[in-house]
Amino acid sequence: MIVTIDRLGHLGHGIARAPDSGPIYVPGTLPGEVIEGTQDGDRLLDPKIVTPSVDRVKPPCRHARTCGGCQLQHASDSFVARWKQDVVATALAAQGLTAPFLPLAASPARSRRRATLSARRTKSGVLMGFHARASDMIVEVPDCQLLHPALLAAFPGLQALVAAGGSRTTELSLQVTLTRGGPDVVVTGGKPLDAALRLDLARLVETHAFSRLTWDGETVALRDRPALTMGPATVVPPAGSFLQATQEGEAALLHAVREALGPQKRIVDLFSGIGTFTLPLAETMEVHALEGDLAMTKALDLAARNTPNLHRVSTETRDLFRRPLEPDELLTFTGAVIDPPRAGAEAQTDRLAQSKVPVIAAVSCNPVTFARDARALTDKGYRLDWVRVVDQFRWSSHVELVARLSRP
Repeated sequence: MIVTIDRLGHLGHGIARAPDSGPIYVPGTLPGEVIEGTQDGDRLLDPKIVTPSVDRVKPPCRHARTCGGCQLQHASDSFVARWKQDVVATALAAQGLTAPFLPLAASPARSRRRATLSARRTKSGVLMGFHARASDMIVEVPDCQLLHPALLAAFPGLQALVAAGGSRTTELSLQVTLTRGGPDVVVTGGKPLDAALRLDLARLVETHAFSRLTWDGETVALRDRPALTMGPATVVPPAGSFLQATQEGEAALLHAVREALGPQKRIVDLFSGIGTFTLPLAETMEVHALEGDLAMTKALDLAARNTPNLHRVSTETRDLFRRPLEPDELLTFTGAVIDPPRAGAEAQTDRLAQSKVPVIAAVSCNPVTFARDARALTDKGYRLDWVRVVDQFRWSSHVELVARLSRP
């Protein structure tokens, strides 16, 4: 069977139309490419490229063919930038919206400071890496072009942890974050802790200079503070808490948020996390930060209290899905930042739409829910001034953005 790829789906898979069936999905292809293969339902098995796209490039990573961590290494940077902006534009169009796009900001290769690896013990040692595409098979990635070199340098120590506390029958998950005190490691799926294993793990933390090790929810060792820099502040996050994947991506998001807000007196930061935006913005304005996770709120509050020369920072632990900030509670703010999870913030957006907050910096990792929430705001008089796409997850189908909405 020979097909021509019409477009990419939201997961980065090529989509073709067969004359006698519905869409056919072909991973690793690009629009305009002619592909030959054997049809199996809505898939094309053993696809071969008959006519390549002018946007096709050689994948920069030698693991690209087997590893499932990246979806778009075969596409040129310019194509990926256009495609990610088109994903956002299409989501907006579905809600009857348009907006000017500011230039896309992309994180460089080898910049990921946070990653979740899979691992298991084997007869010959340890197998650790990412899953193969659509498979539970683990692919080793010693030359991964996504991960920061300091994260790759931690691999021997991570493998030692798996050898000490892993199983040949159960897969471990290792979330690793680079911090000023060394890699912060959170392991789930390990053997139950006993005295001997605790001692072995603590020794490995010292030997491999990890900052902290959390084993199935319990802190086993703390060699050094897993500190992060956010603006002028130092934050020690709870184990496993959310952090932007790259420093460059975080900086791009922050720059766009500053650009959206402009000079302000007092703003509210909704879904503030550990202070990604709150702490840098507090250099020039008062910030009230709201976050649903108590441990993250405490980390932000402590960082703010220990940082001199900030404007006033107040914090509140609050579930904004069940108890959004009401319009009367928003009256004192001259601006708002909102950075919800992928599901968006329907309830909180509804209250914002009823408010008189002059300007909103909306941050999103899901163009579909962002477009839905933006429509709710524009229906109540807000104007969608611009959108900036941030390609923090290089070579993936993941799209992040910052948008400015204001009352005319």
